[in-house]
Amino acid sequence: MNISQAERDALYKVIYSRRDVRKDFINKAIPQDVIQRILAAAHHAPSVGFSQPWDFILVTQEQTKQAIKRGYQAASAESAKLFSQEKRDTYQRFKLEGILEAPLGICVTCDRERNGPVVIGRTIKPEMDLYSTVCAIQNMWLAARAENLGLGWVSIIHDQVLRDTLAIPERLEIIGYLCLGYVSSFSEKPELEQFGWLPREQLDQLVHNEKWTDKSK
Repeated sequence: MNISQAERDALYKVIYSRRDVRKDFINKAIPQDVIQRILAAAHHAPSVGFSQPWDFILVTQEQTKQAIKRGYQAASAESAKLFSQEKRDTYQRFKLEGILEAPLGICVTCDRERNGPVVIGRTIKPEMDLYSTVCAIQNMWLAARAENLGLGWVSIIHDQVLRDTLAIPERLEIIGYLCLGYVSSFSEKPELEQFGWLPREQLDQLVHNEKWTDKSK
């Protein structure tokens, strides 16, 4: 099955306009068929040994979101202390989550025992199932953008908070908590790039031919 030029262009448009959305969520319900398409896109991600190790916990209740928000606030205060004073002030001005504002939260887990102790592709690199689950999140992110939905990954939270709040068994690895919803607008650039937190690296400095070379000198 060949991809048309219009389809190719649409894919690149989605890739380049994808954003990690933490604000500007609006009070608009997400239709169930849209949620199902996004989850199906995640479920069609590549997975090591076709293991499909992921699960998706959907969060809509306010009480649950409040508990997760409190976990974020504690972890964010803890994280702020790790930055220099100048960076800390900037960090604390950022809005880095939309836990309460987004109509839907999705916690993505990885079941490392799902297909037994020996899985094709994990015999030498056992962490490949974790990477597979991240691929599922990336599929979800791109599908969300194609549906004109914002998605943000909340990484500033301890796993135990999510484990306790969402009754996640100890045997499952928690990969990410995502905030999903319609937004008033999408930024032209990623916010941290836009605000000068860090510059975008030049691609030609990251590409090596045949052997890795130190391009920092």
